Amino acid sequence: MTDRESVLAELRKVALPDGGDLVSADMIRALTIDAGVVRFVIEVPDAEAARRIEPARAQAEALLRDLPGVQSVSIVLTAPTTTRGQAKAPAAPQPAAQAPGQPPSLTIGRHPTPQAGPQPVKGVARIVAIGSGKGGVGKSTLTANLAVALARQGRRVGILDADIYGPSQPRMLGVTGRPASPDGHSIQPLQAHGVTLMSMGLLTKDGEAIVWRGPMLMGALQQMLGQVMWGELDILLIDLPPGTGDVQLTLCQKTNLTGAIIVSTPQDVALIDARRAIDMFVKLKTPVLGLVENMSTYICPNCGHEEHLFGHGGVAAEARAQNLPFLGEVPLDLSVRLSGDSGLPVAAGDGPVADAYAQLARRMVAGGMA
Repeated sequence: MTDRESVLAELRKVALPDGGDLVSADMIRALTIDAGVVRFVIEVPDAEAARRIEPARAQAEALLRDLPGVQSVSIVLTAPTTTRGQAKAPAAPQPAAQAPGQPPSLTIGRHPTPQAGPQPVKGVARIVAIGSGKGGVGKSTLTANLAVALARQGRRVGILDADIYGPSQPRMLGVTGRPASPDGHSIQPLQAHGVTLMSMGLLTKDGEAIVWRGPMLMGALQQMLGQVMWGELDILLIDLPPGTGDVQLTLCQKTNLTGAIIVSTPQDVALIDARRAIDMFVKLKTPVLGLVENMSTYICPNCGHEEHLFGHGGVAAEARAQNLPFLGEVPLDLSVRLSGDSGLPVAAGDGPVADAYAQLARRMVAGGMA
């Protein structure tokens, strides 16, 4: 029976008017093979390109019909909205310069573009992903405060909020402006507390949902890494979404990561998922730089009693078991939540909690991670 690879092999035989083929030009979208029916979309930039590629579409259809087990072939040209073989939409206009105070005049969210292996980010010395196997362990809070703590120690720091569906970094850092895009292509990130920030939360209305499939999400991540004018940074922290999905896979395969830091609370349920995150990074050949225990201990502000609401020491024990560095622990404290909601990270001030983040930052600097 015909499979995806045999279909792509035939499509590689279809030459394009401007050189290359349908596969190498990354024009194939939504390829499916179901009960002998082959369906896919050829995506072209504009109506004129659609007219020129129509013979290639017809050739592709003829080649695929001859494959064993193929009953029918359905190929649609899009430019970007088409009927079969005929484009209806005109070419998109070139983006204009952004007016002051207006949202960026560019589109974030597209299919990822081909690239030859993992790429560096211009001007960025180190890229460290902050991950977890599950949500609710305080990964985004730790990312924001760690970035501020590193900036207070003289590091040039940036944050990429890669949690596309649930961006929280703008709120935690108190950023409410819009990034500029002077040419409709490059993006000028915002800054707060000495940290450079880029997030989808800066490009959407408050409370607006982003409803994308995986390819759009991966393309957006590629844009925010490559099109943002990060400047010269010692370290870029990437706040990952929970889990082991599209964003993590794309990041590890497309970006030269220095490594990853795993955040977990001490209880067994969180550690089960943290092990999955560690295993994912190992499989993707991304070094795990260390583990952090968040919400490690709680001290009553009234009586000073210390309580371990989620257990204590579980992450340190896991680090020993996995032969990985244990970078430190951060207590559970009301000030962390209040400061995050107010946009003034607790690490920007003083006190025991700020000291915990500062100690974590010092260990990263001493270890050559930042």
